[in-house]
Amino acid sequence: MPDLLLELRSEEIPARMQRKAAGDLKKMVTDALVDAGLTYEGAREYWTPRRLTLDIRGLTARSADIKEEKKGPSVSAPQGAIDGFLRGAGLTAIDQATIKTDPKKGDFYVAYLEKPGRAAEEIIADVMPGIIRTFPWPKSMRSGFASMPKGSGYGGIEGKGMESLRWVRPLQSIVCTFGPEHDEVQVIPFEIDGIVASNVTYGHRFHAPEAITVKRFDDYVTSLERAKVILDAERRKDMILHDARDIAFANGLELVEDEGLLEEVSGLVEWPQVLLGTFEEDYLSIPAEIIRLTIKTNQKCFVVRPQGETDKLSNHFILISNIQATDGGREIMHGNGKVVRARLSDALHFWKRDQGDLPDLDTLKASAAKFGLDLKKPLDQRMAKLDALNVTFHAKLGTQGQRVARIRELAKVLAPIVGADAALVDRAVVLANADLRTEAVGEFPELQGAMGRKYALLQGEDASVAAAIEDHWKPNGPSDRLPEDKVGLTVALADKLDTLVGFWAIDEKPTGSKDPYALRRAALGVVRMILEKGIRLPLTNSLQRGMMLIAENPAGISGPYLAAIPDLLSFFHDRLKVYLRDQGARHDIIDAVLTPEADDLLMVARKAEALTAFITSEDGLNLLAGTKRATQLLAAEEKKGTVVADGVSNALLKLDAEKALFAAVQSASKSAADAVASEDFRSAMQALSTLRGPVDKFFEDVLVNDEDAAIRANRLALLKAIREATGTVADFSKITG
Repeated sequence: MPDLLLELRSEEIPARMQRKAAGDLKKMVTDALVDAGLTYEGAREYWTPRRLTLDIRGLTARSADIKEEKKGPSVSAPQGAIDGFLRGAGLTAIDQATIKTDPKKGDFYVAYLEKPGRAAEEIIADVMPGIIRTFPWPKSMRSGFASMPKGSGYGGIEGKGMESLRWVRPLQSIVCTFGPEHDEVQVIPFEIDGIVASNVTYGHRFHAPEAITVKRFDDYVTSLERAKVILDAERRKDMILHDARDIAFANGLELVEDEGLLEEVSGLVEWPQVLLGTFEEDYLSIPAEIIRLTIKTNQKCFVVRPQGETDKLSNHFILISNIQATDGGREIMHGNGKVVRARLSDALHFWKRDQGDLPDLDTLKASAAKFGLDLKKPLDQRMAKLDALNVTFHAKLGTQGQRVARIRELAKVLAPIVGADAALVDRAVVLANADLRTEAVGEFPELQGAMGRKYALLQGEDASVAAAIEDHWKPNGPSDRLPEDKVGLTVALADKLDTLVGFWAIDEKPTGSKDPYALRRAALGVVRMILEKGIRLPLTNSLQRGMMLIAENPAGISGPYLAAIPDLLSFFHDRLKVYLRDQGARHDIIDAVLTPEADDLLMVARKAEALTAFITSEDGLNLLAGTKRATQLLAAEEKKGTVVADGVSNALLKLDAEKALFAAVQSASKSAADAVASEDFRSAMQALSTLRGPVDKFFEDVLVNDEDAAIRANRLALLKAIREATGTVADFSKITG
C-alpha cells in the first residue's frame, strides 16, 4: 500500500508552537483523508524549527465506490416535490428513478446512486490547500505577492482577487510524495499562493542550503541528516541532554536539568551543538534562582553546579548552538558569555537595590503604622510601598493592602485551629506579598515568594516566617508540596480562602472549562492541606468570617453575600470528591459519607476510609443487608405520603420481633454515637451491623403496613430510627452492591 510524505517548510517557527502544530497537521490531514473514504495503517508527525513533516504509512490507493439509496416522495406528490427530489438525487428525468411499494404508505420514488471512488492522489491534492489555508496557528502573518499593499509595485493584476496565505512565518516550500514502498513515487503537485508541492526540500540553513530531491520518508530522513538536520525532536532532545550531561561531567560539574528549557531549545536548533560558556565568579553572590532564570530567560542556556552540590551553582553555563563552528565554538561561547555577563550585571543591580532603602520613606509612615511595619527593614518598606500605591488586587475586591488586612483577620481565626504561633502568622501575612515591590520579582515574577523568603532571612525574620512567605502560594497543584510548618499552613489557608470567598462574593465563579483565577486549584489546595495535615477546620465558619470581611469593603458585592456560602461549600465538596477518587475511594462510598452540609472535610475523609475498609468484611455485609431493606421500605412509604410517627411508642409495640428490634436499635444507636464521638467509625459500623439479625426477624414476623394506622405509623418510626442511627456514619442506601 502507498505511503504519503508531506513537508511544510517555512521560516523559523516559534519553539512553543511546534509540537502542537505538528499534532494539528496530523489530525487535520488524517481526518480529511478518512472523511474522503481512505484508510491508513499509521501516521506520525515530526517537527524542526523550519518544517512540519507528516509520514503516513499504508494509505489506500483510492476510496471505495459508494452505492446509495435515496428515498423520494410519493408518486402522487406535487410536481414541485418531484422536481426537488430529482435535483437532490442528480437525476434529469423521473424515469431514472425506481418505484417502490410500501403496504402503509403506498408507492414512492427511490433513486439508486453510485459514486465511483477517487484516487488517493486526487483526494490529497483536493484537501491539502484548504488545510494549509485554515491551519490553526495562534498567531500568523501574510506573505507573498497577495499580501503586498496597493501601489507597492507588486499588487497589479497578479494580486487581484487573490487571498493571501496566512502562516506562522513565510511558507517557503512544500514536499508531497506518494507511492508504494518499493516502486517509484510520484509528486502530488497541488499549489497554494504560488508555491507548488514538489519532491525538493532544503537542509540546514548554513551548513547545507542546497536543494535536496527526496522520494519517500526513509530517504528523506537520511538526506536531511546528511544535510545537518535532525528531524526527530525527541532525538534532538536526547542528544542535547546527554551531550550537556557529558560536557558538564567532563569539567567536574553537574547539569541542572530543566525539561521546559530542554523542550524549548530542541525547537531552536536543527543540528544541536552543545558548548560550555563561562562568567565571572563574582556573580555567584546573586541567589541561584536569579542566576538560573536570568540565563534561561535571556539566553536559553542551562546552568550547572559543582558535582555533589545542590544549592550552589558554578560560574559556567551550557548553551546550545545550531552551528558546528570551525573554531570549536570559541566565538559563539565568547558572544554568549558577553550577553550573560550583561544580564547578570543587571540582576546583581536588582539584588543589591532590593536590600537598600527606598527613597521616599517619609511617605510610607501611614502604611507602616497600619500594618505594624519597621521602616528600617527593606522588606517592610516594600510592603508599605505596596499599600501606599494602592496597587489593585481586583477591581471589585480592592487593593493589595486591603486584601492583606482581610487575610490578617482570617488568619487570626485559623491560627489556633491549626496550632500555629499567632504572632508569627501575623508577621508572615503582613510580609507575604511585600516582594511584589522588589526589582527582582519585577524582572522575574515567577520568583515571588522565593525572593520574599531570602529577603526576610537577610533582615533577620524568624525562619518560620520566611518559609511561610515562600509557601503562601502552596500547594500550587495536585503534586506540589505543602507548606513546611503550621505557620505556613495557616497563611496559605487564609490566602486561598480569601481568594475563594472573594470571587464567590462578586459572582465570578468557574464556568465549564473556564477558570481564569485558578479557583479549582485553590480549593484543591485547601482540601489537600486539611486532609494531609489532619486539620479539623469548621469550613462554614471560616467562609462566613471571610465573607463578612469582604463585605466590609463591598465595592463589587451585591445581594445577600452569605447566601453564596452553600454554593462555595458544594464547590469544596466537588474538589474533595476528585481528591478522594484519586486516592482510590469509590464514588458511591464518597456519596454515602458526604452530606450537603458537611464542612469537616477531614471527618468526611476518615469516614470514607473506614467505610472502604469495612464494607467488604462480614460485618460490613451484615450492615448493608440489615439497613437497606428497612430504609428502602421507609423511603417508599414516605414517597406515598404514609404517616410516620414522630417517635417509637413502647405501648404500640405488640410483637416480640418489633420489641427486640427496638431494643437492639437503642443499644446500637448509643454504641455507634459514642464511637462516632471518639471518631472510631469502624466501631460505630460494627455496632450497627448487629442489627442484621433483629431486622431479618422483624421482617419475617411483622407486617409493617398493619391495618391499624397507629401501629403502622409506629412501625415505620422504628424503621426511621434505624435510618437515623446509621445516618450518623453514612447513608448506606447510596452504596451499590
